Amino acid sequence: MSSNPSPDRSETARGMTVVIVGGGTAGWMAAVAFGRLLVPAGGRVTLVESDTIATVGVGEATIPPIRTFHAMLGIDEDAFLAATGGSYKLGIRFEGWSHPTESYVHPFGQIGTEIAGLSFAAQWLRARQAGEAEDLGQYSLEARAAETGRFSKPIANGDSPLSRIGYAYHFDAARYADFLRKQAETHGVVRCEGMVVRVEQGPAGIAAVHLADGTRIAGDLFIDCSGFRALLIEGALAAGWEDWSSWLPCDRAVAVPSSADAAPLPLTRAIAQPAGWRWRIPLRHRTGNGHVFSSRYMSEDEATACLLDRIEGEALADPRVIRFATGHRRRFWSGNCVALGLAAGFMEPLESTSIHLVQSGLQHLLRMLPGTGVASSVVIERYNRVMTAEFVRIRDFLVAHYHLNARPEHFWRDRAAAPIPEGLAEKLAMFRDGGRIFREPDELFNETSWLALLIGQNAVVDGHDPLCAALPIARAAHRIAQIEQVVTASLAHMPPHADALARLERG
Repeated sequence: MSSNPSPDRSETARGMTVVIVGGGTAGWMAAVAFGRLLVPAGGRVTLVESDTIATVGVGEATIPPIRTFHAMLGIDEDAFLAATGGSYKLGIRFEGWSHPTESYVHPFGQIGTEIAGLSFAAQWLRARQAGEAEDLGQYSLEARAAETGRFSKPIANGDSPLSRIGYAYHFDAARYADFLRKQAETHGVVRCEGMVVRVEQGPAGIAAVHLADGTRIAGDLFIDCSGFRALLIEGALAAGWEDWSSWLPCDRAVAVPSSADAAPLPLTRAIAQPAGWRWRIPLRHRTGNGHVFSSRYMSEDEATACLLDRIEGEALADPRVIRFATGHRRRFWSGNCVALGLAAGFMEPLESTSIHLVQSGLQHLLRMLPGTGVASSVVIERYNRVMTAEFVRIRDFLVAHYHLNARPEHFWRDRAAAPIPEGLAEKLAMFRDGGRIFREPDELFNETSWLALLIGQNAVVDGHDPLCAALPIARAAHRIAQIEQVVTASLAHMPPHADALARLERG
């Protein structure tokens, strides 16, 4: 997976006043970023939130770029994990997506290594078709470690697969917001408790927000982190909505925590269900469970019963239903207001991208931050173009999971038969023609991700890359077998995930 480079602090706007409306994960991520990078340059940052408004707070699984974001903000990994009940994550296991009895892991890191100038994917596919290669997951250290409950951070030896381990985290979203709040306040961010009851508009877009107690808070740049309400970007500025329910028809989720696993695996589970899928996210102190489904195929009561019947361990709270629409704002940045998090858009957490989209939006915004307090139309249009492209590419990756299925249920047969976005159709056609995987510049999901998905869900492929013929199949198979041996040897050096979690508990 690609990640965005850190913004240059020198590019931030001296003296700018930023007002963030809404807390939760998105609001406090924005607050830490602006507090660390803008306040030292003479800016001011205020976050407005009300304790009476609950946050959604189910985004407990992440992908590796969050480590880049944390490094940019100077966040200590051990302190963050200790504060949030966090655990490590090496990938996502998809259970029953292509066929009810099959599963595969979408691993972080890479699968195999280049062979004779061609990608591992090309050489493996040819060997597999000739019966000379094992299942794809055998060549991924992260996939095998995740399945067997092992974990280690990357080591210094650059020649070993152990030096390239890709990992992310599971954590408690509410604790994460609290942790970020403390970080932000140490950077000079001011929290203002109150309910926004009126948005005052001005020539630049928004002039101020008014709170229920009469307080007026003015600013140069407003960040809408008000969740699905989209109080500023939609309520005041009518940015518009791009609906994607035809591509991704799930519109409900029911969530409930349960007791912690005795020995949690370092992976998120995504388990196909008759009208959607379930997530299972292992933290140190509890397990996050949820059921994403389409209300056109299953009622909320049925979905709740389906989830509760399958929970492993004791439920720790009553189930909570979350209703959502899939899509994004037509304009993420309008005037002097930028939407982040649920205010910007939403896609189901199938590939753990919700928090990443906040991070990505922030990093792009910080690079494009106006020096005068008012951004030019060129800057705004570029930001909107970049963020739209990011949403679209993630959408296509999610749609592929539903399209490439052989499940028997009505929901799944409809998903397999439904039209798919043009970009995804092109990707599948390119893969069918010799197993080629092509990505757009700055696309989040890399070749490893697409390969794991397409092979894991039995995408059709005819033939293989003709350039593979330059290497005799026996030599290619021998090299592929050597790669598996190296992965196996590396796996033996990885301690149990439980050891890493025990170290966190000890502090």
